Order: sequence, then C-alpha cells, then structure tokens
Amino acid sequence: MVISRLHALAYIISFMKKILHIPNYYPPHIGGIEDVCRSIATGLPNFHHQVICFNDKKTDEREILEGITVMRCGIIKKLFSQSVSVSFYGHLKKLLAECKPDIIHFHAPNPLGSVYLLNLIPKNTGLIVHWHGDIVEQTFLYALYRPIERKLLQQADKILVTSPTYAAGSKPLSLWKSKLHVVPNTVNIGKLALREGDASAIEKIRERYGGKQIVFTFGRHVPYKGLAHLINAIPDISAECEVVIAGEGSLTERLKKMSDAPNLHFIGKPDDDELRRYLYASCIFAFPSVTRNEAFGIALAEAMYCGLPAVTFAISGSGVNWVCTDGETGLESDNGDSKAFAEAINRLLNDADLREKLSVNAKERVRKLFVFEEIKADLERIYETS
Repeated sequence: MVISRLHALAYIISFMKKILHIPNYYPPHIGGIEDVCRSIATGLPNFHHQVICFNDKKTDEREILEGITVMRCGIIKKLFSQSVSVSFYGHLKKLLAECKPDIIHFHAPNPLGSVYLLNLIPKNTGLIVHWHGDIVEQTFLYALYRPIERKLLQQADKILVTSPTYAAGSKPLSLWKSKLHVVPNTVNIGKLALREGDASAIEKIRERYGGKQIVFTFGRHVPYKGLAHLINAIPDISAECEVVIAGEGSLTERLKKMSDAPNLHFIGKPDDDELRRYLYASCIFAFPSVTRNEAFGIALAEAMYCGLPAVTFAISGSGVNWVCTDGETGLESDNGDSKAFAEAINRLLNDADLREKLSVNAKERVRKLFVFEEIKADLERIYETS
C-alpha cells in the first residue's frame, strides 16, 4: 500500500512543473524574503517546489518542511552581509543534474548565489529573478559585482518586482522593463488572525503601559530602519503615549543609550504570538525606514492588516509609500525629519476620527493587494508561461 501510494505521488509529480527556489535563507530563518519564498512554495501546490539556500551554521542540512524539500548549505563566514558557502556550489550542481527543474526562481540580491547559478544553469532551464531590492550600500563591492548582476538580468526570462514605484526607481532594472512583472509581497494573515486567549493578553499589554496609547514598531535594528529618528522624535511628541520598540540587531545597544525617556521601551525579539498581540494592543505603527534598502515593508503591511495607521518617511523610489499611502492609510513625513515624524504621530494620537478612518483603509488595502490569494493567479500564469 505504501509503495503504491509513493508510486502514485511520483506519477503525479512527474507531470508538474518543477521549480527550484534559490533564496539566501528559508524559514524558520526570519526575514521578509524568506517569508515570500515560503508563501510561494507552499501556496502553489500545482507545481513541485524545492529550495536550496544557505544555512545559519557550518553544517549542511537537508529536510522536508511543509512538504518542501529544503537543502541548507553550511556557511564558513559572512562577508559584507553575504553568506559564504563552499558546499553550495556542489549541492546546486547536483540538484540541477538530478532534479532537472523547469524553472529556477532566484531571489535577489544574492551575489554569491548568482555567481554559482550563472556557471551552472542549464541552457533550457527557465530563469525567474525575483527582485527584492537593489544593493544600495557596499558601493565599492557592488561596482565589482554589477557585470554579474547585469548578466543575471539579461539571462532572466522574467523579473518580478515588488512594487511599481520600486520598478520605476531602480537603475539596475531600467534596461529590462519589458521583462518586469509587479508581484507584491504578501502578509501571512493566518499568523495575524486573533486566537483564543488573545483578548486578555492584549488587555494585559495595555495595562502594562498604564492604559496609554502605544506607538509600536518592530524590525531589525540596523541603520536603514531609521530607529534613531523615532527615538529623536520622542521629545517632540506632545501627547501622552508609550513608544515600544521590538526586535534586535547590531544597533540595539547604541539605540538604548540614545535616550532615557521613561516612555521608551525596548522589548527584545517577540515570538509570533507576542508580536500579534502588540500589534492589536497598539494604536499607531511607526515605520521610520529611510533608504531604498526598505524596498517594500512587510512589517508595515502586517501592521496595516491589524488596523494600525502608520507614520512613515517619504523614501524616493521605495515601495514603502505605495504600500502605505499618505492621507489614506497613514501619514508621511519628509525623509529623516524627526520633528515632522513627531508631528505626524501627534496628529494621529490627538485625532481619533482620523485614526479610525486610516485604520479601516489600511486593513482594506492589505486585503485587496497584499494577501497571497490576490496574487496567486498571477504567479501561476508567470510559471506556466516561463
């Protein structure tokens, strides 16, 4: 019986298009690109998906996660944010030879992965490059990598970009406009759905902060996230509120030393349950990212789905201000202007009617544009025609 079922499964798979995903990492590793890759691999069951990615340790590991075979290649170090793996090349070569994927879905940026791929990709294999963002920093190293990047984009059959504004503002993509397809990132609404016990936990969070309005933010504590601007804005926030910063990163200790304001709180890295409850307990989402490194803002879309109006900076060429639109789902401030950021927060704290209007619009925008079911048909069509 078991053998016959395996034969039946193999027979079905043989008629499916085979997709090999190449992200930097894959869940449970936390990150926006990782979540996007997982959503596609698990959300399109009419295709046979496999993943090869870097591991977060030195050893190679192969596992089956939610029905997806994932090959995690051990790394020897990280160099300028790039994971370096020697074994990746051999595993990729073996996968291409044995599994013979119809399409490689490559998630960029991933400089080392693109070098390996361009040396190994078979001639008749389709290539989709999922462009999650330009390389904005490391300008010297990027100058060396740029010819490889151009070759990757030249070879791609299709290039997926996460917003029309990012497509329009990206210099690397400007030569390949005929290949571009806008496919927005999506939020995991299952992760954000309220569960039994959430109501009391949310109320306890509010009580923890004295029943005051909570201005919340979460994400990695790295320069482009702009958290220093939020902290600098606190003295100019006139309305009583509690500012709660979740997450951690290379700047965490430095950020903590920037202010001793009694209404500023760092809560570390929350798990999914705690994060969801903080989103529903809060009244405003602060999203102070300042550069195009923030290409989309999945955290921003998640907060909007939970009904939080957001305060953002205006970032030229980023998708942030397409995800959250000024005056409709949130408020924008001039980029890097902490006082203007504080003024926008004050406006929302003091105007319950405006908060409610933006809250309703924010949730509706995410439901219409940024849930997987809304982009599923587009992705299926892209795969079928590649």
